[in-house]
Amino acid sequence: MAYEDLIARAAEVAVLFRASAHCDAGLVGAAVLAESGAIYTGCSVDLRCGIGFCAEHSAVADMLKRHEARIRAVVSVNDDGVVLPPCGRCRELIYQIDPANLDADVVVARDEVVKLRELLPHPWQPKHWPER
Repeated sequence: MAYEDLIARAAEVAVLFRASAHCDAGLVGAAVLAESGAIYTGCSVDLRCGIGFCAEHSAVADMLKRHEARIRAVVSVNDDGVVLPPCGRCRELIYQIDPANLDADVVVARDEVVKLRELLPHPWQPKHWPER
């Protein structure tokens, strides 16, 4: 399945915005296709003090506030339109919100899609995973 529309949605929010001398937003945009078919987007936030968050976190937060956690596909692009694989922290976040997301498609390049389980072959999990 091609994800050009999902890439385009991520690119829409990957637009640099200098909120202040201390804050850049939008250097990376992400789009998440939920199991429901809804698409959630988010942008990165970078603060000069070293804190901030990835675009994937922003998109996942948008999805979670609508009480969804199951992901079909995810993609991130920088403000030049280059598709970027998610960092380790984002891979873990996607897994932690719903372990079934190991089967989510992750667009790692315009012509390459892999399952999250391929990027996260040994996910962290506590010995006694609580049931929901």
